[in-house]
Amino acid sequence: MSNAAQILQEGYAKGAPFKVPTLNRWIVVIGRQCLEDIRKSTDDESSVIEAAHDSAKVDYLIGPEINSPTHLRCANTSNSKDEVHTAFEELLDLNNNGTVNGLSSCVTDIDASDCMETVQEIVCRASNRVFVGLPLCRNHDWIDLNSRFAFDDANILNMFPKFLVPLVSKKLPKTAIGIARAMKHLDPIIKERLRCAGEREDDWSDKPNDILQWLIDEIQESSTRQLTLCLLTINFASIHSTANTFTQALYNLAAYPQYVGCLLEEVDTIIREHGASKVSSHAGVQLPTATVKVTYPVRHSASVQRKAMKALTLSDGTFVPKGTHLRVPTYVVHRDSAVYDNPGVSNPFRFSQLSDDEDASARYQMVGVTQDYFPFGFGKHAWYGCAHL
Repeated sequence: MSNAAQILQEGYAKGAPFKVPTLNRWIVVIGRQCLEDIRKSTDDESSVIEAAHDSAKVDYLIGPEINSPTHLRCANTSNSKDEVHTAFEELLDLNNNGTVNGLSSCVTDIDASDCMETVQEIVCRASNRVFVGLPLCRNHDWIDLNSRFAFDDANILNMFPKFLVPLVSKKLPKTAIGIARAMKHLDPIIKERLRCAGEREDDWSDKPNDILQWLIDEIQESSTRQLTLCLLTINFASIHSTANTFTQALYNLAAYPQYVGCLLEEVDTIIREHGASKVSSHAGVQLPTATVKVTYPVRHSASVQRKAMKALTLSDGTFVPKGTHLRVPTYVVHRDSAVYDNPGVSNPFRFSQLSDDEDASARYQMVGVTQDYFPFGFGKHAWYGCAHL
């Protein structure tokens, strides 16, 4: 819909839940006053996973076998940070030996046509350094595949009513071709790792520490296809929102170059005092994270989504039938003048000024989620995947 923002704004202004049509379903839009209902609900009452599956058409594009639960350990992000630094140096051609001072000209002279593609490659490389490790994370075909996989096909399927989706999905060859491409990359790696596991067992001192290896260890007797589907799905879920957000942050800096100097000054100060490896985790880094935080509302129209798995009654008395898709209009809430002063003005100091109060500092950090700010979602399924950038 070309006027989606206007529809959401008009409905939100009425102060009550309302429904909007899409090409294949009705969506019930609820206000932030119902966020506490979302937070308290259990997965068997309202499911973010089922809502995402319906939107991404996972069962039809990848297959129902991807839905089996797999519990992974927390990722080690040190390799990811190293890959971000290396990718920046290689792809953005930074001056001054890759120091942050070289970023200024890249931001102000940015080529909009190439920006998104470049950022996607950086994000894909950084993510896959953790997912599959070197050297595959830098392979151009692997990067191209995961940057595009299933995205176009999912958008096409969302144009059709539910009863036609199974038929149409069989006429879309891109996803099947993508799975075959991915298996060619992963098959020799998986076979070599299985060989090492069988021969070296407990004496495997240089055993890879990435998600592919964790999946091999976790899923007993797993096939190359099953592992490939897992990795493609993880990539599909992790790349696009992060790349979109970071691209928008660069666009904002290009539009407001007067803010570049103060951002670089703060990062340079932290590097001099604590070293480059501490920049992303240091509590004093407020302006860069606040700048990205200001960007999130631009990119997310409805980050909170659920599918009612049973009939529900919300705290305001709204009855929600089983199977209903619920959304909270993130885009509109983040532009509510009752919540934020001058919400339509890009101000990177907005959250850094609020976080000057020590008691409120954590609340206004980049990954802080409140009932006024929830670009990552809300409740236990809120996702903070962009934080490592």
